[in-house]
Amino acid sequence: MGKQNAGIKIACENRKARHDYFIHETYEAGIALQGTEVKSLRAGKANLKDSYAVIEGGEVFVENMHVSPYEQGNIFNHDPLRRRKLLLHKAEIGRLFGKTRERGFTLVPLKIYFKRGRAKVELALASGKHNYDKRQALHEKAAKRDVERALKDRQRY
Repeated sequence: MGKQNAGIKIACENRKARHDYFIHETYEAGIALQGTEVKSLRAGKANLKDSYAVIEGGEVFVENMHVSPYEQGNIFNHDPLRRRKLLLHKAEIGRLFGKTRERGFTLVPLKIYFKRGRAKVELALASGKHNYDKRQALHEKAAKRDVERALKDRQRY
């Protein structure tokens, strides 16, 4: 483990996003959570599938992020699909707002992790892939795997 990954615990990841989108830039954002949401996240009970971020009134919100209710939460539990505010600097929000408006980029959460005890979201500035782009990526991945396998077999003998 390098110094960069020290103290980081990944709660959930959106692997499908890397398949469906070209990732241009990533940003680290804090996330405003309610009481039992933190415990659910620590237990890994979250899902980023089909989630996205929107900018409204100078603030960034993540939509469709599912955080399961905490089992021991009784009446203090939260709505699993509620809108959650992301914490970014005003300059970053302005930059993201400009890019999403002019170039057709979208904001996609890639993963949720804990860094020094605080929940963070890795937010990506992404543009959608077409089906032929996805197929091309799969072909490249398969070719790379075949080359690695051939090199491994060659080293064995």
